[in-house]
Amino acid sequence: MRVLFVCLGNICRSPTAEAVMRQRLQQAGLAERIEVDSAGTGDWHIGKAPDSRTQEAAKHRGYDLSSLRGRQVSADDFARFDLILAMDAANLRDLQRLRPAQAKGELDLYLRRFGLTEDEVPDPYYGGSEGFEQVLDLLEQASDALLVELKGRL
Repeated sequence: MRVLFVCLGNICRSPTAEAVMRQRLQQAGLAERIEVDSAGTGDWHIGKAPDSRTQEAAKHRGYDLSSLRGRQVSADDFARFDLILAMDAANLRDLQRLRPAQAKGELDLYLRRFGLTEDEVPDPYYGGSEGFEQVLDLLEQASDALLVELKGRL
């Protein structure tokens, strides 16, 4: 099973989602059975580390994003991943446009999938530290729900 998290630049929301989910899978003993990755729809941050504010907020909660590097979604991702989860509606639309006709990967809006209080993970890039904390709160809730779904698929 393979899951891809997608945001705009792959330096804030999607790498955080990847790190949170990796930790949940490790704790559940499923890290060897479920692969997770992250990417962006844009190409501005290819090869760059996650935003320093993202890393700092994540580190305070025990998540290490230091080894992650930005990458852009590719056509191959739609064949490689079983589930592709967008952080917001704009990125979901971009993914739908990029998706090849024969793609197997299921697309969805991450938070909406689980009926959380928010439908989208807000982009914290232009805000203060509270935005990065809110992103972590939302992604931790969604990761717990996704873990239950993934266990049911195995």
